[in-house]
Amino acid sequence: MIPPAVADAPVSAVDPKLRELWIDILGKIESKLQRSQFITWFKDTAILGNEEGNLVIGLPLPMFLGWHIEHYRAMTLEIAQELNPDVRQIVYKVDVGLKDNPQRSVNVLQQFPEQKRRKVAGRQEVKLAEGIVSKILNPRYMMENLVVGANNRLAHAACQAVAAQPGGKYNPLFLYGGVGLGKTHLLQATGNAILKNSPKATVVYTTSEDFTNQVIEAIQHQKMEQFNRRYRSVDVLIIDDIQFIANKDRTQEVFFHTFNALYEERKQIIISADRPPQELQLEDRLMSRFERGMIADVTAPDYETRLAILSEKAAQYEIFLDRAVLEFIAEHVTRNVRELEGILMQAVALYELEQRMPTVRSIAEIMRKLNKDPYVEEKPVGFEPVQKRAVTYQDVLEAVSRYYSVSVQDMVGQSRVREILVPRQIAMFLGKKYLRMSFVRLGEMFSNRDHTTVMNAVEKIEQKLHNDPQLLREVRAIEQELGVV
Repeated sequence: MIPPAVADAPVSAVDPKLRELWIDILGKIESKLQRSQFITWFKDTAILGNEEGNLVIGLPLPMFLGWHIEHYRAMTLEIAQELNPDVRQIVYKVDVGLKDNPQRSVNVLQQFPEQKRRKVAGRQEVKLAEGIVSKILNPRYMMENLVVGANNRLAHAACQAVAAQPGGKYNPLFLYGGVGLGKTHLLQATGNAILKNSPKATVVYTTSEDFTNQVIEAIQHQKMEQFNRRYRSVDVLIIDDIQFIANKDRTQEVFFHTFNALYEERKQIIISADRPPQELQLEDRLMSRFERGMIADVTAPDYETRLAILSEKAAQYEIFLDRAVLEFIAEHVTRNVRELEGILMQAVALYELEQRMPTVRSIAEIMRKLNKDPYVEEKPVGFEPVQKRAVTYQDVLEAVSRYYSVSVQDMVGQSRVREILVPRQIAMFLGKKYLRMSFVRLGEMFSNRDHTTVMNAVEKIEQKLHNDPQLLREVRAIEQELGVV
């Protein structure tokens, strides 16, 4: 949530001295972050002022505020105080005039050109050095936003230990588990954590398929010597789905020697597979190497963990879902995390695209369409069919009361508090729409108000529904509860 004190800043020129200070601060911040994170969150930023030791940092978009306050304010303050001891605290302000305006904000791409890593055109990869290619680590995969439960507690602890001390006692680290259980999140989160601690480290994240393709290409071009030399120079090697090098004898041989070279140099190796080492159809010498390190499994999450994952993801998408909806999904989607996220994304789409607040009933319908129904087709999931009945005046009042957490007595009474005013107008609007009452009759129901008051309230809500998506979602949610849509 945006703090009330933080508002859009007026457009003004940026002091050259403050600009230089900000460039110096950014230079130190860049060395502490992964480049993708640095570019994403510090693009088009600036120091807008220094007011009695309060360094005012301008951000180009409101969505940046929460992330900067939570993740970067402490670090920015520490660096700023190193450069200027008079700085007492960091204050953020949104200034949309900074976006794409190099005269007012710092162009970090130009000011801090990439020295080492560069993206491979058209592919989700980066070149770490000549000949060394890695998949881009997703900055959203962090240790901090991984929900830990009984299903992944050991794997999470092992990854944290590896991130703190790469090449230490948990080397190699071997994670195994079924599809969609979060292995990739753990692998990439570990890579991101290592880079956060050691930004200059060479961390290669790849799949066994890409590794095999690179081996084939090196053989075809007679460049195996260069291939071996480059791969053995990395600091951390992360390979996803190692089971797919089964029956690829040359790839297994190359990987075996690469593994040995990295291990002897105390470089960290992290591997994932869909089953434990002893069940993989790989050479015995490879499996024995895997078994000498830390082996941790990732299993299907239990109900409590599934519910926690859904709550965390809903918060990330900034959508409030009724607890009953989250509990319903957690109860019936049990196989893996990916399915949980898939159903949740359907709920988000329902909210954003159709302006409908997800309910247990709508989620059950989505699950049936996606063949996720745990029961037979004829029986609805998780609820008994509700016999439709005519909506009453009391139904409308109680539905609005529950949604806005205001009392029915306040809505129909004389209170003019703003928190009561909108729910009262919505109740009048729904009463007119679905109860077929006259304005005069509705006025009588709301403490004998004049019919023109009711008319104005209904017209006001009707007009707002055309321009206010949030209000439209709220009214649709109440209508859903009433069973009228």
